[in-house]
Amino acid sequence: MKTSGNTVLITGGATGIGLELARQLLVRDNEVIICGRRAARLDEAKRELPQVQTRVADVSSPADRAELVQWIESSFPRMNVLVNNAGVQHSVDMRSVDELRKAEEEIAINLLAPMYLTAMFLPQLQRQEAAAIVNVSSGLAFSPLAYMPVYCATKAAVHSMTMSLRHQLRDTNVRVFEAIPPLVKSELGAYHRPAQAQAMAMPTDAAVAQLMSGLERDEYEIAIGHAATAREKRESMFAMMNAGR
Repeated sequence: MKTSGNTVLITGGATGIGLELARQLLVRDNEVIICGRRAARLDEAKRELPQVQTRVADVSSPADRAELVQWIESSFPRMNVLVNNAGVQHSVDMRSVDELRKAEEEIAINLLAPMYLTAMFLPQLQRQEAAAIVNVSSGLAFSPLAYMPVYCATKAAVHSMTMSLRHQLRDTNVRVFEAIPPLVKSELGAYHRPAQAQAMAMPTDAAVAQLMSGLERDEYEIAIGHAATAREKRESMFAMMNAGR
């Protein structure tokens, strides 16, 4: 994939992997648009990266999705790369009905949003000379942590969905990539993350640098850092990862 001269939309782009990806894409002479739910965080991102374009949008909301698509089509008709990055991560006790209410947000943002946005943006993407969709899953799609079961399940579903989407679009101009990051230093799930895990997290800039290298090599499943081990060993790592929990 060509990583310069694109017009890129990144969902969940105000923090973490999304913001770092915006930074590294701007350096490569791309036009970058980021969206997110929190106006204050988008304002911070704009001050840090003045070239980036921002839009407040809750991708779990059908109305916000429709408005985002309409805005992009009218304001950025050359948008040719969609990065489905927005995500939330909760600790969920599946034995509790009250706890399961958190699942609705995770499923809406982590899984339904990329599915809908992909379908809604496909007409515009298919009008471009070359286009790409990058879905961000996780190493936890392959080796889940039991205390965040819904997050892991949604990322496993993103992996499966991405494989099917790539097959369905195989004869089009739209290429479909999957970014599979490990635990990175970001605010995603930080409220329930043990201090030891936080210390082991991969620097976000290093993770995104590996993602960019994978895109340049046309690597359709880009497993980054320890996520490569998780993908390779899959469920065999479950007992080790969840010991003592």
